[in-house]
Amino acid sequence: MRRLFFAGALIAAACPAAAKTLTIGMAAADVSQLDPFRATTTQDKPVVSWIFNGLVRFKPGSTSLETLEPDLAESWTRSEDGRTWTFRLRKGVKFHGDYGEMTADDVVFSLRRAADPKSSSFATDYAAFETVEAPDPYTVRITLRQPVPSLLGLVANYHGGNVLSRRAVEALGADFRLKPVGTGPFAFTEYRPNESVRLTANPGYFRGAPKLDGILYRLIPADAARDLAFTSGELDVVYGRQDQRWAERFAREADVSVDIVRPAELALLHLNAAHKPLDDRRVRLAIASAISQDQIVQFKGKSVTEPAVSIIPKGYLGTDDKAPLPPYDPARAKALLAEAGFPNGLTITAIQTSLPTMLTAMQIVQGQLKKAGIDLKLDVVDHQTFHAQIRKDMSDVVYYAAARFPVADTYLTQFFDSASTVGKPGAVTNFSHCSGADAEITAARTEANPETQKALWKEAQRKVIEQVCAVPLSEGLQVWAHRRSVDFGYDFKGAIHLGPVITEATDKK
Repeated sequence: MRRLFFAGALIAAACPAAAKTLTIGMAAADVSQLDPFRATTTQDKPVVSWIFNGLVRFKPGSTSLETLEPDLAESWTRSEDGRTWTFRLRKGVKFHGDYGEMTADDVVFSLRRAADPKSSSFATDYAAFETVEAPDPYTVRITLRQPVPSLLGLVANYHGGNVLSRRAVEALGADFRLKPVGTGPFAFTEYRPNESVRLTANPGYFRGAPKLDGILYRLIPADAARDLAFTSGELDVVYGRQDQRWAERFAREADVSVDIVRPAELALLHLNAAHKPLDDRRVRLAIASAISQDQIVQFKGKSVTEPAVSIIPKGYLGTDDKAPLPPYDPARAKALLAEAGFPNGLTITAIQTSLPTMLTAMQIVQGQLKKAGIDLKLDVVDHQTFHAQIRKDMSDVVYYAAARFPVADTYLTQFFDSASTVGKPGAVTNFSHCSGADAEITAARTEANPETQKALWKEAQRKVIEQVCAVPLSEGLQVWAHRRSVDFGYDFKGAIHLGPVITEATDKK
C-alpha cells in the first residue's frame, strides 16, 4: 500500500506492480499555480487541462470554436435574443477526493469567481454576465446584459470556464492554488517545488477510467537537460523548442513523432509608455522600425514560426490580416531617434526570462536594435521572477508570447485595455500602458451586430498600432515531441491549452 496526498486529503491506494505513468518534460523551472483562474503561464495550462472540465469542451486535438462539444453539461438552450442560456448538467459527476458530487451550485460558484478580478485573471471576459443562477441542482441559467461573441467558449474547459468544487476552494483557501480539485480524468497528487507535479488517474471519471495510472510532469528549464532526458527514455513526451533545427533533429529519430501544432503564440515586444524616453511616440516608432520580423522567422525556421499580421494572432475572430504594421526601416529608426533628441542613440532595459526560447528571441531583437543605435540591456532572471517583476511595471520593454481564447476581444482586453494595465486593481497584462483604443474595445465587447463588431476590432487594432503600444515579433507554433509508444487517443493537431490534452483514452504501450 502507499499513501498519497490527494487534493488536501490522504487516501490509501494500491500500488500496482508496474504503474503506467506518462512522463512529460516541460521547459520551466516551476509552475506558477494550478488554480485555473490564475493559470496564465505556458507551464501551468497543460496541467490544468488534465484536472478540470468545463460545461463544454474543446474537442481533444482541436482549437476550433466550431467543434465545441458537451462536457459537464449534457445539453443547452439559448433564448431568441441570445441573452439567456440554460445548461442541463450531467448527474453523478464526482469531484476528486472527498468533495462529493458536482452540482449547479459549483458551476454558479465557479462562474461568479471567474468574473471576480480578486480571484480571476480573466474577469473582464465575463463582464457581460448579469446573473448566474441554479434553478435546481442540475440546471444552470446564465443571463447576459447583451449577447457576447462565442458565449460557449467562455464556459468551455479553458481559463474561467473550468468548474471548481466550492467545498474544496472554501476548505483549502489560499492552498487551492497548488492543490487543485476538479472533475477531470486525473487528480492532483503531489507538487514538488522546482521539480515536478504528479497526478493520479481518476477511476470514477464520468467518461470512463483512464488507461494510464498517472502523469508525472517534470519541470526541466535547461534545453540540453530536457533533450537528454527525452533521448535517454526518461520522458515520454517533451516540450520542444520553437526552432526548426530542433524539430528536424528529433523527426529523424526512429521512435519519435514531432508535433507542430496551433494555436501559435504571438510574441509581442510591449513598449512601456510610462517609462521615459518611451513616453515619446517617436522613440517607440523607432524601436518598431528597427525590428525585422522576417529575420526572426528566418532564424527560428519557417516550419515552426510565421510572421505576425497584427497585434492579435492570425486566425482569431476579428483579427485584421492586413493591419498597418510599421515596416522594417533602420534608417527611419535612426532619423526618428535624432528627431526625438537622441542622435547618438539611447539605452533601454528589459527584465528577461532565462527560458531559452524566449531569451534567444530577445537576443535577436537586441542585435537588431543595436544596428539602429538602441542599446537594449537584458536583466536575465528565472521565469517565475520574470513574471513577478514585469507585473510590477519594472521593465522598459516586455517580451511576452501568448495564445489566448481565439476572439479578438480577449487579446485586446488583456493586453491593450487601460483597465488591464499592470499596477491597477484589474491588472492583467497591459505592460505598455496602452489606452488609445479603449472606446473601440469596450464598444465591440457589447456590439450585437457581427459586422459592426469586426469593424470596431479592426479600428482598435489600427489605433494600438498607430500608438505603437507593442511591436509584433513573430508567431511561434507549438513544438512537442512524443515517443511512438504514446497514443494520445486523438489526432494531435491543436493544443488550446498549450500542450497535449491527456484524456481517459490516452495510452502508453
